Amino acid sequence: MKRFSPLFFLALMLLASTCIPSALIAADRVKLATTTSTADTGLLDAILPAFEKRFNLKVDVIPVGTGQAIVLARNGDVDVVLVHAREKEDEFVKSGCGVNRRDVMYNDFVIVGPPDDSAGIRGKKSAVEAVESIARSGCSFVSRGDESGTHIKEKELWKSAGIAPSGKWYLEAGQGMGATLVVANEKKAYCLADRATFMAFRDKISLAILYEGDSRLMNRYGVIAVSPARYPRAKYIQAMSLIAWLTSPEGQKMIGDFKKNGLVLFHPSAYGEVGKE
Repeated sequence: MKRFSPLFFLALMLLASTCIPSALIAADRVKLATTTSTADTGLLDAILPAFEKRFNLKVDVIPVGTGQAIVLARNGDVDVVLVHAREKEDEFVKSGCGVNRRDVMYNDFVIVGPPDDSAGIRGKKSAVEAVESIARSGCSFVSRGDESGTHIKEKELWKSAGIAPSGKWYLEAGQGMGATLVVANEKKAYCLADRATFMAFRDKISLAILYEGDSRLMNRYGVIAVSPARYPRAKYIQAMSLIAWLTSPEGQKMIGDFKKNGLVLFHPSAYGEVGKE
């Protein structure tokens, strides 16, 4: 008997997810746990209706930090995750809880703060030097504090700087990116933010981008299906339908076409990264 490779069966699955009539594969809803940036910016509201119409499949979006999104997936409470912390994503897949990770899009992180820049981070050579200046100055810094992808990146910067942030100047919001930006604005504080959410909130706050451009501030998003082998009740076919669509030419074009104030917030990357910041 002829044996087929696992890749052959994966190809069949992806083909099924895009070619089988939606009435045959739709099982009412699929649960997506995702980072707050994809919701706060309005991206998912803009692109998911096209997917839902084509597949007759409603996507229940649960916007939380990346860490919490992966916890929900590990608990078997969702079917697919869209997150941005590659190390945690790889751990999730390696543990057998997730399968078929795909690159979806990217943007970058920026350090924002009061336009007068009391900590003097403008023009610093690196993001690490920037956070060192903030700590030395004693100026307020608002952290997500929620194990989100943004919080994980922030902790990496503090660790590289040899700083364990604490004290009155360091505030943990424990909230999503949009809410954290609002708190930072009220406190006239510094904050690490993904560029997309900052641009979406730019008209609501007076903070400015004070540091950007370090390669370590790249912010890549991946989508992962919950493993049907580990979680038999997971809606794997529906999850793979969403993954296939997000990484299809149609889905990628819609992501790239999504703008706020004339600016692209997320750059599609399913076929490689083009035009990095």
